[in-house]
Amino acid sequence: MIKRTLAEIAEMAGGKLHNDTYGGVVVHGVSKDSRTLSPGNLYIPLIGEAFDGHRFAEAAFEGGASASLWQSDHPELPEGRPLVVVDDCLAALQRLAAAYKAQLSVRIVGITGSNGKTTTKDLTAAVLSTAYSVHKTSGNYNNHIGLPLTLLELSEDSDIAVLEMGMSGRGEIELLSSLAGPELAVITNIGDAHLLQLGSREEIARAKTEILAGLQPGGTLVYNGDEPLMELALAELAQSGDRPVDSYSRVRFGAGTGNDLFPSGISMDRKESRFTLGAAGGREFAIPLLGAHNVLNALAAYAVGRHFGLDDSSIAKGLSGVKVTGMRIEVLEAPGGLTIWNDAYNASPTAMRAALALLHEAKGFERKYACLGDMLELGPDEAELHREVGRFLDPAQVAGVFTFGPLSLHLAEGAKERFPEGTVWHFREKEELAHALQAVASPRDVVLIKGSRGMRMEQIAAFVMQLGG
Repeated sequence: MIKRTLAEIAEMAGGKLHNDTYGGVVVHGVSKDSRTLSPGNLYIPLIGEAFDGHRFAEAAFEGGASASLWQSDHPELPEGRPLVVVDDCLAALQRLAAAYKAQLSVRIVGITGSNGKTTTKDLTAAVLSTAYSVHKTSGNYNNHIGLPLTLLELSEDSDIAVLEMGMSGRGEIELLSSLAGPELAVITNIGDAHLLQLGSREEIARAKTEILAGLQPGGTLVYNGDEPLMELALAELAQSGDRPVDSYSRVRFGAGTGNDLFPSGISMDRKESRFTLGAAGGREFAIPLLGAHNVLNALAAYAVGRHFGLDDSSIAKGLSGVKVTGMRIEVLEAPGGLTIWNDAYNASPTAMRAALALLHEAKGFERKYACLGDMLELGPDEAELHREVGRFLDPAQVAGVFTFGPLSLHLAEGAKERFPEGTVWHFREKEELAHALQAVASPRDVVLIKGSRGMRMEQIAAFVMQLGG
């Protein structure tokens, strides 16, 4: 983590010491939360719509903070405290992070995409960790606050940082990429998350290609070559002159054989997916994750590994040993034997169809059930997008559909167009749904649980586990 004197912090953050006496105070790391900071941290009093961190500055000092930023439009400065006065605390945090990163020799991998970016981050970090000291984004620290905090966590001797970059609108990924300055950028896919904010998949593609804004000269873009909107967005950038095609190299991965990297011979059991790289007869790789979509995420990680000089044996070792962030097709077994696929971290139509395709293809179970919640932030077409997911469900492969949430009523309507009467249910209470699922499922069955983060569908998994399956 960052370790600098307060005088150095002031210069890096574009601020000014309130009292030069404190210039020699040493800062060890930063924190935006007075309740969880560690002794020696620099406190960052961020301001939001419903809070002002300056109110908790004294508590931060009492908790062990060595110093604090202080926004200049707040005139009542704490007396006798080490402070750096700045124009805007958030902008100062971002400047501090960029300046610290510039002082390090760390190499940056930036990862964005509508779906799969966290899993791809985990896979990539696992691959690179076989040969390098790697730091990766933790939790959901992938926005204009989280990414600077992640940069400031870097050790002086970190070789590579794998940084996830999220967004809710245009300009956000451009900012993150400009702060991080990646030498390699990954775009996992172009889905339909954030349609509410951006209005079309074309705009989503343009937003994702903002990751090129900070790409170092001669850097590399790794992207999903199955997505035609990627080529459209990249062509627009080249035509505008913002990013000429010869200013970076490209590696395309995907299911299609026209990509630089593509899989063949994909197979799955209850706990892992296996695939061959390229045409039949190539090397086989295994990941402890289920689904063809996760195989594509592994291809992106493979491309990053090769960029950093790793051989196939090292990459295979990293992929097979990955530990992924929770609730991404997390395989659970209820006490009664029922298998639960907890994929409750988030959902969009693209991600939902990928998970359901996995459920359709799953072997070794007597019956398969889908437990689905609302997909949020889809804009004016949200009702029809839910119906389309319902119609995607195959009654020849799925024995029953359980839905939860007001929007999932439309999903249930779509499913009922194909499913026999009495096999699609909608619930307003999660515990009631769990009881109904437990009543029909057997120890030889599997249930997929998925929905947007705001629906907290993992609570249904917890209820089922408590009931014993």
